[in-house]
Amino acid sequence: MNTQQVTFDVIIAGCGPTGAMLAAELRLHNVRVLVLEKETEPSSFVRIVALHMRSLELMAMRGLLDRMLRHGRQRPAGGLFAAIPRPVPKSLDSAYAYLLGIPQPVIERLLEEHAIDLGAQVRRGCAVAGLEQNDEGVTVELADGERLRSRYLVGCDGGRSTVRKLLGVGFPGEPARTETLMGEMEVGVPQEEIAAKVTEIRETQHRFWLRPFGEGAYSVLVPAEGVSDRAEPPTLEDFRRQLRAIAGTDFGVHSPRWLSRFGDATRLAERYRAGRVLLAGDAAHIHPPIGGQGLNLGVQDAVNLGWKLAAQVRGWAPETLLDTYHAERHPVAADVLDNTRAQTELLSAEPGPQAVRRLLTELMDFDEVNRRLIEKITAIGIRYDFGDGPDLLGRRLRDIDVRQGRLYGLLRRGRGLLLDRTGRLTAGGWSDRVDHLADPTAELDVPCVLLRPDGHVAWIGDDQQDLDDHLSRWFGQSATGTRPGDPLESDLDGGEVVPVSDRWSP
Repeated sequence: MNTQQVTFDVIIAGCGPTGAMLAAELRLHNVRVLVLEKETEPSSFVRIVALHMRSLELMAMRGLLDRMLRHGRQRPAGGLFAAIPRPVPKSLDSAYAYLLGIPQPVIERLLEEHAIDLGAQVRRGCAVAGLEQNDEGVTVELADGERLRSRYLVGCDGGRSTVRKLLGVGFPGEPARTETLMGEMEVGVPQEEIAAKVTEIRETQHRFWLRPFGEGAYSVLVPAEGVSDRAEPPTLEDFRRQLRAIAGTDFGVHSPRWLSRFGDATRLAERYRAGRVLLAGDAAHIHPPIGGQGLNLGVQDAVNLGWKLAAQVRGWAPETLLDTYHAERHPVAADVLDNTRAQTELLSAEPGPQAVRRLLTELMDFDEVNRRLIEKITAIGIRYDFGDGPDLLGRRLRDIDVRQGRLYGLLRRGRGLLLDRTGRLTAGGWSDRVDHLADPTAELDVPCVLLRPDGHVAWIGDDQQDLDDHLSRWFGQSATGTRPGDPLESDLDGGEVVPVSDRWSP
């Protein structure tokens, strides 16, 4: 077993949506990335998932949204919290105020292709079996005995993460108390009959639905009590039996597209970083799928981490920058776990939770309450703690109109952006990391904003010295100029941005 020399800057364990998105984010900064995926073939499990507003914004920032839209179906963003049927709140603060239903294998394929197009390497059939780290890097041992060396390792390998277990990072929380069957299949009775029966049953049983999903299929949710063998995947007969037990009929279900079973286990890693090893996605947090937040949370982890880890690799990161990944994302995940705990309680058929559900249903008639819950689930309400300042500080900036079109179109390279309505400021010695757009017509209520590569507002003001202080905080020391091989900075007010295009092979 030979240990290779340091060939990679970052090895990522897991090529699901989180791992693939992270690989692409790193490649925007020319980081040498290897993604290890234990499965030999991409997933063929066709489960429809929903991309939420914040994830759609991130896809727009990286030029991926049009590809996603071609493979998905848009639907309103209402009724997400505990499946309480309420309309979409008015005037949501996003240019992408909808959900996009899309098959999970399609998301995984598009993100993997995006990462590979940018120069990432993906190796399938490679399972991580061991790791060792020191001050210089991480040695990763594969199941076949091969040993690889990199500067950093990121575990994006799911809820049963091998990387997390090898690190010995605690994963406290609660084990599953209830389990639910979920799948997509066709039915054999008229829609009107189904709708009437579902309405009757859901008055007391909220872990139950049959919903049309397009192309003749229905999404089916039913409690799994009585389906005892958790080690085996559920069968169509399991669904039929549970439907008959609760509804008195199996609705003639047939031709399943996919069948699954999930519990309400809820756990959060104690820390997201241990030296040169980090965790993201389900490796860092698991929770019930109610509200459809899991995949979105992982992709958003990746975009938060990518530019920070790249900065560390490239050598310009401020001393504490990489630690802000845990500081920012751990509380976000804790909030998601809490809201899924709350939603799970509201699905209970017990009198107490039902009383709370009725009260919350009344409160959601107030647009402000409905809006707050939708913003929480779709992650557009997140505000990172950047210190005292206007409410916009720490929040993501919506996709506003600018002179060159739309704001998010200027963030595709994963760099910072100084959006300047005064025309008096400059990115100066940070111009190899931060683009500058002087645009007095930008739809802003403030003079200028400094955006991080993830679209969050890092500074608001109009004073150059104050701006320089914040540029140092987020983008490291000022440079006298660009280094050979660095992405070229440009003033976006003039010519075109020079794209990052280098490729590498170890």
